[in-house]
Amino acid sequence: MLVSKFLDSIGAFFANPVILSCLVSWFLSQFIKGVLALIRARKKGFQEMLATMFWRTGGMPSSHAAVVSSMATSVALHEGIGSNLFAVSLFVAMVVIRDAMGVRRASGLQASALNVLGRLIVDKLGVDFQPVEEIKGHAPSEVLAGAFLGILVSALYTWV
Repeated sequence: MLVSKFLDSIGAFFANPVILSCLVSWFLSQFIKGVLALIRARKKGFQEMLATMFWRTGGMPSSHAAVVSSMATSVALHEGIGSNLFAVSLFVAMVVIRDAMGVRRASGLQASALNVLGRLIVDKLGVDFQPVEEIKGHAPSEVLAGAFLGILVSALYTWV
């Protein structure tokens, strides 16, 4: 009985159109990002593509924007734009997109500048410097492409 309920819950989870469109949007955006990385770095090969797909941040298209745009679009199409759930998903999408494009990008640029200064100090003074991680945020075009992908996937998933 308990196992049956659990299996029913798992089935309902993977039949949920919002979840499915978000997963497909995420996978497609990461796959496209990996293919573009493979094209740009011709010497590196398949490992470069997999690393980009699963571990690296930033790049074209934004998977952040794809997922949250897909979520908001799916909720709008299934629950209606007047629903409370759509309002929540829309504002979550706006915050995530703003963060991906603004805050993360700014902190990545600051980390890059800090690392340049750190290398200069090492060269001039011989002081030990540990570089900080440069987390790459998204350019507006990357966010726009990701948002378009998420909206398109949700619309196709709903209407096809």
